[in-house]
Amino acid sequence: MPSRNTGAASGFPAVYAAIAFAAAMAGCYPSRWTHNYSNAIGNAEADNAVLEETGRDEESERLRRERLLELKEEEGDAYKINAGDQIEIRIYGHDDLGMVTRVGPDGTVGMVFLGQVMLAGRTISEARDTIEKGLSLYIKHPVASVMVREVAGETVTVSGAVSRPGLYSISATSRLADAYAMAGGSAERLFNGVDVDIADLEHSILVRDEEVVPADFMAAIERGDPLENVRLKKGDYIFIAQRMESSVTICGEVPNPHRRLYDPSLGLVEALTTAGWMLETHWSHVIIIRNGLADPKLYKVDIDGIMAGRCANFKLQPNDIIYVPKDTMSEYNVFVRKLLPTAQIFNLIKSGIVSYWHDK
Repeated sequence: MPSRNTGAASGFPAVYAAIAFAAAMAGCYPSRWTHNYSNAIGNAEADNAVLEETGRDEESERLRRERLLELKEEEGDAYKINAGDQIEIRIYGHDDLGMVTRVGPDGTVGMVFLGQVMLAGRTISEARDTIEKGLSLYIKHPVASVMVREVAGETVTVSGAVSRPGLYSISATSRLADAYAMAGGSAERLFNGVDVDIADLEHSILVRDEEVVPADFMAAIERGDPLENVRLKKGDYIFIAQRMESSVTICGEVPNPHRRLYDPSLGLVEALTTAGWMLETHWSHVIIIRNGLADPKLYKVDIDGIMAGRCANFKLQPNDIIYVPKDTMSEYNVFVRKLLPTAQIFNLIKSGIVSYWHDK
């Protein structure tokens, strides 16, 4: 396969070349937006392009633990029957009415006297009361019991660096560490003749309704911390990050969102160049997310200042995420509260559209 340049591409569109030329004429001389990053950053006249930064501090850690405590309190919510569950129904004193059956796709089960009884969406106690109320027309003081023998309608997705990624059924007591174990734990790869685990628990994430649950995977899986080892819910998405060659991810208002290999001379301008620069809808600032989505540190970078020559190019670090917001993003504090995970970053990870740029 032909080599793909990770710097300024040889087929750089004329419009972007014009932008680069205009920036250079404005004072952003080439050493600031080429791979000569170390020379650019040392220029005494260049301002720092970072306007704001945020990360985990005592306050954010307190809020993180408060959220986990809220989730722990929600663990008492009663399980609700789903279509596909296998249940056992017993009627005291009437063994002939008992059965072991599956809840149909329409959420009902067929019973003598009652016909089709809707049980899906009901708790165990609600299902029992429904059956007893229906049978009371035919039996004096019926006493029913309902037990879920096999859960089929509650599933979570485990993807990423696990041995068996896929969809897994969970029970009312299943937790984060259980899902990791069901998926076979860490996947392995051959390194210097030895099989090594490739799961990166430190940067793995649990997504629930497009919210990143702030669980510490290391504490949950390796140390069994009951607060971090959150109870799973139907529809949870667990992404186990992979230990890999250092990379940088570029997404948002760019023509070519992708993940590319990192090298020490890589700056923000070079990375944006490999993504086809920025769309016209981009904001004047670019967000750099560092330390992964599980424990992010955010930098708001003045990209217009860099291109106008007012600021030095921003030096990237391994595994940085470059997010280019739309120009409608007006409040940075709103961004900090709501960005992670944005649908775009979440989908970028979930759909697997990211790709590596390898020289071959």
